[in-house]
Amino acid sequence: MRKGPSLFNIVSVTLGFAFLYLPIVLLVIYSFNAGRNVAIWSGWSTKWYVAMIQNEQLLDAAWVTLRVGLMSATIATVLGTMAALALVRHGRFTGRTLFSGMVYAPLVMPEVITGLSLLLLFVAINFDRGFWTVTIAHITFSLCFVAVVVQSRLVTFDRSMEEAAMDLGCTPFKTFFVVTLPLILPAIVAGWMLAFTLSLDDLVIASFTTGPGATTLPMRIYSAVRLGVTPEINAVSTVLIGIVTIGVVAASIATKRQEVERQRAERLAAQ
Repeated sequence: MRKGPSLFNIVSVTLGFAFLYLPIVLLVIYSFNAGRNVAIWSGWSTKWYVAMIQNEQLLDAAWVTLRVGLMSATIATVLGTMAALALVRHGRFTGRTLFSGMVYAPLVMPEVITGLSLLLLFVAINFDRGFWTVTIAHITFSLCFVAVVVQSRLVTFDRSMEEAAMDLGCTPFKTFFVVTLPLILPAIVAGWMLAFTLSLDDLVIASFTTGPGATTLPMRIYSAVRLGVTPEINAVSTVLIGIVTIGVVAASIATKRQEVERQRAERLAAQ
């Protein structure tokens, strides 16, 4: 007979989740604080959300962040998927060690070093810093995360369905889009969500590579917090938390549906 979790495990998990999520819960609650002092509760109010909507600087920064996140996550997903396919499907090709090292280097590279090296590169080639430099920088460090996620799916991928499709006359190109891509799509979606979330969160690398008119929301929030935290900043943070939460839930649902469809297709193929 299996025993239930011990009291020690329950307390440990509870304290761990409280340490991680209690500050976020307090931030969300105090975003509805009627008073300006974030340390003193003065009643419920949504005026700080109204103030946030009327703040043009915050809205401009949010729009820049959203555009950078969508574009960098999409391009990083495409390149990361291609890199994962090359590492898994093409065996021991010449330069594999160098290629894999360059793909995974941003995983262990300090953000300060990455940001500084990209800044020096843009200065050396006389590339004006702005929206595109921030986007390229975010593609650079998020690509490796997508490659890791997609590669983990490809390693356990059953290639018998691909072989069956090609035996039936499909070209390798068509087999990839008809068979392989739908089966690895949950990993690709997860990689895209991870890249998008990392782009929304980035402050250090964007600070090195930004230019006029390309101030991201984390940079704007950091500049405002240096002068003191206000409920308006709490409201912005709450909206970001809501966007990320909705995205994670949507990705989880899509992944679960894809997994159910994959299992159904495998059962039909087995019959």
